Amino acid sequence: MTGQHRIVVLGAGYAGLAAARRLARAARDAHITVVDARASFVERVRLHQYAAGQSIPEWDLRELLEPKRIRFVQAWAHRIEHKRVILDGAPDLEYDALIYALGSTNDPGVEGVAEYAYSVATPDGSEHLRTGAAGRIVVVGGGATGIELAAELAESRSDSRVLLLGSDEPASWLSARARDHVRRVLERLGVEIRSDAKVIEVTPEGVRLADGAVVGAAATVWTAGFGVPELARRSGLAVDGHGRVLTDETLRSISHPDVYAAGDAAVIAGPGGRELRMACATALPTGKYAADAVVARLAGRAPRELRFRYFFQCISLGRRDGVIQFLHADDSPGRTVLTGRTAAWFKEQIVRGAAGAARP
Repeated sequence: MTGQHRIVVLGAGYAGLAAARRLARAARDAHITVVDARASFVERVRLHQYAAGQSIPEWDLRELLEPKRIRFVQAWAHRIEHKRVILDGAPDLEYDALIYALGSTNDPGVEGVAEYAYSVATPDGSEHLRTGAAGRIVVVGGGATGIELAAELAESRSDSRVLLLGSDEPASWLSARARDHVRRVLERLGVEIRSDAKVIEVTPEGVRLADGAVVGAAATVWTAGFGVPELARRSGLAVDGHGRVLTDETLRSISHPDVYAAGDAAVIAGPGGRELRMACATALPTGKYAADAVVARLAGRAPRELRFRYFFQCISLGRRDGVIQFLHADDSPGRTVLTGRTAAWFKEQIVRGAAGAARP
């Protein structure tokens, strides 16, 4: 590679920063630019803690990146066209290779979510919840985000009552032992659980269910699904029905050969033919791999094969409990499960390690 190569990374979350860190080491002569609408990096996997009133680390992106010879541009990416990124509020950027790592956002797929529900998908959404009114808090979604948030709020906010609403049992995708532990701890913390509820509308007063019932709430938090930014679709890249970039086995866009995608915003095939899920555990290794693939191709080499598998999934249940579900290679639950304080300690080490792996 020569200094003529210009590499742009869109997104400064786990995938984008992991890619930038790898590029800074492997492509020393390249011009590397990271673009993000936010000026700072906040650990997304800690936003449920922040929403519950706790302090979490935050790093200035310019101070983080520029000592590593990585240029940072704070701007919204409006469009990708003709090997150029059109930015709002900053000069356009030309590139020889682009890594698309814009992550995911809250998915307002139900009426009223965008207008009346809080979110912990972004620091701004968590900030609103952090300062919200006391009273009943309805958390919609029995996935990992909803479980972690419900537990954290119940443990930290004595002025609130927490209701976890979902159409399935919390942690339904895990083993029976893990599911049972999640329910026991949530109930011990005082979380009310309804696993037979489908929300069809969010209103200023609460949520409306499919059976016509109305559940009142001082605050509603939507964790039932995540979407991705519209930039890829708007720019004409090949995407799936959710707007995620379709990639080949080297994470290269199937329609734009100079664009690579990693993390939540990409469709990535995993072991057993299953798509890799949206998770920090996916973002970090795929961000690194996308950087390696870019460096290889710009140097005229074929990228190595992506080797990926999940080993465990971590769910915190407040600050003193948790579940660690060990996994088979295809992401299905295995027999081994850690719970209690051991699991809480394990999860904290994983979160700290993820932040260290992302920061250049």
